[in-house]
Amino acid sequence: MKRNLVLGAAATLLTLGVIGTAGAQVYDPLEPMNRVIFNVNDMLDRNVVRPVAQAYVSVVPRLVRTGVSNVFGNVSDAFSAINNLLQGKKEPFGSDLGRVLVNSTFGLGGIFDIAAEANIEKYNEDFGQTLGWWGLGAGPYLVLPILGRSNVRDATGLVAHGLIDPVYQVTPTVNEYELVVLRALDTRAGLLGTDDLVQGAALDKYTFIRSAYTQRRRSLVYDGKPPKDDDN
Repeated sequence: MKRNLVLGAAATLLTLGVIGTAGAQVYDPLEPMNRVIFNVNDMLDRNVVRPVAQAYVSVVPRLVRTGVSNVFGNVSDAFSAINNLLQGKKEPFGSDLGRVLVNSTFGLGGIFDIAAEANIEKYNEDFGQTLGWWGLGAGPYLVLPILGRSNVRDATGLVAHGLIDPVYQVTPTVNEYELVVLRALDTRAGLLGTDDLVQGAALDKYTFIRSAYTQRRRSLVYDGKPPKDDDN
């Protein structure tokens, strides 16, 4: 049942992505709804998530936090390798695969980033980028509850990611939830240094984040070399 619902959501998102954008730099026909979700997310972040992340950084030793980040980074490298393979990028695929093999063995399951010490380059490809590489338009800009900024294509990529993410396969369910929360906390802790930048730079934080996200994702799809007049 859960898998069928996820696949149904993916099909719906893909359809929206195909009918996608029509040339605007940021296609945001759902802005009123997006802003409501954005404001709720922002309130939750300011009052709950950010303070918890700050407490996490203050209480947990740096060495432990680094190990946690490395483990989740190792899982991310595996997904990056898969997406590089799907995009036919041989060297990045080999590099990411090498990182996973080295860190999973000599790095004790990824706790230690031995691959970085060996100068094995790290790439960051995801399913949203793969869909863009294969020609799927970004579609409407979306703000997802809790997850935040996205677009139809990247949200579809998140669904695909969720189908094979080992964190979601952990049993019992309570341990799965614990890992999901820990990963989110680790991610938020890593972004604490950007908070002042966003607050200081944005008269309208929604517009600032929307523009920054759209430009960054477009750049990532084209490996930093996006063509002109393209809506991806």
